[in-house]
Amino acid sequence: MPVKNRFAELQDDITAWRRDLHAHPEILFDTHRTSALVAEKLEAFGCDEVVTGIGRTGVVGVIRGRRDGSGKVIGLRADMDALPIREETGLGYASRTEGAMHACGHDGHTAMLLGAARYLCETRNFDGTAVVIFQPAEEGGGGGKEMCDDGMMDRFGIQEVYGMHNWPGNPVGSFAIRPGAFFAATDLFDVTFEGRGGHAAKPHETVDPVVMAAQAISALQSIASRNADPVDQIVVSVTSVETSSTAFNVIPQSVHLKGTVRSMSGAMRDLAERRLGEICSGVAAAMGGQARLDYRRGYPVMVNHEEQTRFAADVARSVSGACGEAPLIMGGEDFAYMLEERPGAYILVGNGDTAAVHHPEYDFNDEAIPSGCSWWAEIVEQRMPAD
Repeated sequence: MPVKNRFAELQDDITAWRRDLHAHPEILFDTHRTSALVAEKLEAFGCDEVVTGIGRTGVVGVIRGRRDGSGKVIGLRADMDALPIREETGLGYASRTEGAMHACGHDGHTAMLLGAARYLCETRNFDGTAVVIFQPAEEGGGGGKEMCDDGMMDRFGIQEVYGMHNWPGNPVGSFAIRPGAFFAATDLFDVTFEGRGGHAAKPHETVDPVVMAAQAISALQSIASRNADPVDQIVVSVTSVETSSTAFNVIPQSVHLKGTVRSMSGAMRDLAERRLGEICSGVAAAMGGQARLDYRRGYPVMVNHEEQTRFAADVARSVSGACGEAPLIMGGEDFAYMLEERPGAYILVGNGDTAAVHHPEYDFNDEAIPSGCSWWAEIVEQRMPAD
């Protein structure tokens, strides 16, 4: 098809952009080099408008079609930030920044959307306006929310919004999607158990917070196994245990637990927060101590809209010939905030047999570039046909 042929021609350029981004990873909102590079290229492509500083370091480009009778405005979003991971790929374009790495493929997402923007600026074969969105701080910073809070949707008149993520393990360039809840809500919790410390040889004179914490860790698993409906998805994970003493012969005064809750509905989120407090307080009280819970809600459930998901799947089939059904994913994705403000859909593009995302040996597969770029371009051309 013409779009795929054009992106095959552009693949070397887009690959070079991607590898440059890979070599210079930036974390959270500190995407200053990346944002400047994106803005520079959008200007060079001939975008009608390029705006920086949205959501702190986000960049938005506006591309008007050769016709604008429809009044439609479609947003396409890519994330730009890297992770605080030390790269272990040994690649010639590996990270030059110690302790930072594009371990989730946001370099690929950014490069593919730049490729799509270049093509759309060249052809403008659509009736309406395409808005390309380059977002910082997806990896835990809530950059999507920051851009929405800056009024991005209303400012640019965005009516629908679409996003994409590469997916290791799926065939290169293939697509998968699902309607409804797709990525989980991601919440964090801290629990501090307070007891009465003392000598390990005299436990009867203490109120041991280590035993409280140990009992609570086991009891928290009953939220998923005994409180949640078995057909609902929820994961409660304690990921850190710290005590106020590191001595072998001291029962500490306090123990601090950290962890995450992943859920696929607001009801499960509410249940988890309530039961965490009840279980920890109950265990502590039964043993003569106290528990303090700090529960912090993170990204909401990312929910694909039904009609836009069907359309996105149809576009994927037109690009690759097929579109599979994606599984529920218990990871978080802050594209959720954009889908709360506008209808749209999020799709997975196959990265092939590579290391998993967030792994120090991961690398985005450049062979996925033509399919990913084509999907974004076809979203615009099929949703807002010029003829």
